[in-house]
Amino acid sequence: MKRRAANPWTLGLGVLACSLVLNSGAVAQTLEEGRALAQQWCQSCHETGANGSATDAAPSFPSLANDDSYTDPRLRAWMMDPHPPMPNLDLTHREIENLLFYIKSLKTN
Repeated sequence: MKRRAANPWTLGLGVLACSLVLNSGAVAQTLEEGRALAQQWCQSCHETGANGSATDAAPSFPSLANDDSYTDPRLRAWMMDPHPPMPNLDLTHREIENLLFYIKSLKTN
């Protein structure tokens, strides 16, 4: 019996489907880690979208997410080298990316 060659489109769609399923768990974990960091380190000054108590000096996370001038590189730089009154939290690259992902998840417009 002669075997038929696999259709490359079918194979490609299968790989894509598996990738999406596997990455959905990673996205949820990244989002949850970002939310936890925001609650632990940020909500004493920022409204994080999770019952924070924002101050006049600290913008809310939803406002950051919805303001196009707060680009990913700008927010990363701010978290890597904060300026007073923001404390230096000495965040890891992964923590910064998780916080950034969480902030961006709050975008409504």
